[in-house]
Amino acid sequence: MSRIAIITDSNSGITQKQGQELGIYVVPMPFMIDGEDFFEDINLTQSQFYEKLAENANVSTSQPTPDALMTLWDKCLEDHDQIIYIPMSSGLSGSCQSAYMIAREEYDGKVFVIDNQRISVTQRQSAIDARDMAAAGLSAEEIRDKLLETKMDSSIYIMLDTLHYLKKGGRITPAAAALGTLLRLKPVLQIQGEKLDAFAKARTSAQGKSIMINAIKSDIENRFGGMEAGDFHIAGAYTNNLDLALEWKKEVEEAIPGHEMHLDPLSLSVACHIGPGALAVTVTRRLHF
Repeated sequence: MSRIAIITDSNSGITQKQGQELGIYVVPMPFMIDGEDFFEDINLTQSQFYEKLAENANVSTSQPTPDALMTLWDKCLEDHDQIIYIPMSSGLSGSCQSAYMIAREEYDGKVFVIDNQRISVTQRQSAIDARDMAAAGLSAEEIRDKLLETKMDSSIYIMLDTLHYLKKGGRITPAAAALGTLLRLKPVLQIQGEKLDAFAKARTSAQGKSIMINAIKSDIENRFGGMEAGDFHIAGAYTNNLDLALEWKKEVEEAIPGHEMHLDPLSLSVACHIGPGALAVTVTRRLHF
């Protein structure tokens, strides 16, 4: 019997198949699209999602129901003593707080809900780190403390191709969206901890890419011990344009030599607010234990 089960949600970018290969359980995130329920990577693929966005479907995100979480947790506890559950950052979704309440009220120290402010490929890295710590013999309490202690040791930079979806979701005013479109701006956003904030405005995609690369280089030098120490992970994400993403991967790897960039589609829970054609890069301090 393995003592600790590692569970995350599909916001991590880990598919059901990859989860089986990694030894990590993945909760599919629910969506409501034109009044119909969908679950990421169960009955909603990446391509289907973007087709519905292009058709101007009414897309809204939701969170796993208590029953869905408890069913999976109960199943895992048949073969494990404890659970580490790493959901999407509480700053971007209410699912973390809901899970925390269920764990506290129903599971009496058997389920540890970790709000370490991660999303997409940084959330994926946390799940892998948790799995590796469990395999190394760390207790659930030690894994929780390590993940929370290092929660600010990661940054995400995202360049948008369109402001349409931020406008549609009420994140910016129609006037600001119209001006940005008229000027063909490429906004660069940052996720640092729990907040999604504006970081910079680029005139071109090339300028936006340069801004993001310089931002992660600055983080590496000023926060993560410098390039020579190599004490960091680089990862990238994209929305609905794999060819563009592969070019981006090559550019980042050339800028950060000796470090391969893991690349995943961006979480659909974030993608529904920023639309297709976005590119992201992340840098995360390597976790030592």
